[in-house]
Amino acid sequence: MDTGAPSHVKGHHVHQRHFDRLVMLSDGVFAIAMTLSAVELRPEASPGDSLAKVWLTPLLTYFVSFFIIGGVWIRHRRALAHLRAVDLPVTMLTLLLLSLVALMPVVIRVMLSGAFAGTAESLFFYALSLAAIYGCLAVSWGYAAFVADLAPDVPRSRAWSWLVQEGFVTLLFGAVMLYSVDLKIAAVLMTLLGVAGRLLSVRLESAAKREELAIAQESADPRQ
Repeated sequence: MDTGAPSHVKGHHVHQRHFDRLVMLSDGVFAIAMTLSAVELRPEASPGDSLAKVWLTPLLTYFVSFFIIGGVWIRHRRALAHLRAVDLPVTMLTLLLLSLVALMPVVIRVMLSGAFAGTAESLFFYALSLAAIYGCLAVSWGYAAFVADLAPDVPRSRAWSWLVQEGFVTLLFGAVMLYSVDLKIAAVLMTLLGVAGRLLSVRLESAAKREELAIAQESADPRQ
């Protein structure tokens, strides 16, 4: 029976609605960016060029970009899946990330056509865009896991492992940026730093698995 009293939305329902809308927006932006990357493939053939020569670089750029953006989506999906709630900073960082992802079709166009096509400047712009995307992903996860404590169910070692993974990719694209401006020694040093971080993330993930195994064994031990 309707008493006429106002019904209030419970707190966890509000959080779920915020989360769902953020996920829907994220998936839409990623899908559009990945689709429009193919639209930017407009190879220009010169007399005597073979079909393979005309399409090789555009297709390679497209597929590399597609799977890189797909990798960002996978990592972003993983992070969101472990959050108990989303607050304003997470929302704003996600919007920043999505704005950078949405620019990728433009970045690909710069890589493939116009005055900067195939130049060191276009490679720098491409690497800078991807480094910014992964850097934003790292900041977002670092804030959610270690500042706002929005992912308390993720073991600390695994949370650090994921953060270091984002830093590893950011450093690799930073190394490409340095290489494109002919700072090869600095690029090598940054690459080595990134590889060291990747090895650290593997060790942290192994520690998280051992911790989970120990907890599972304690739970299964009838003497406990």
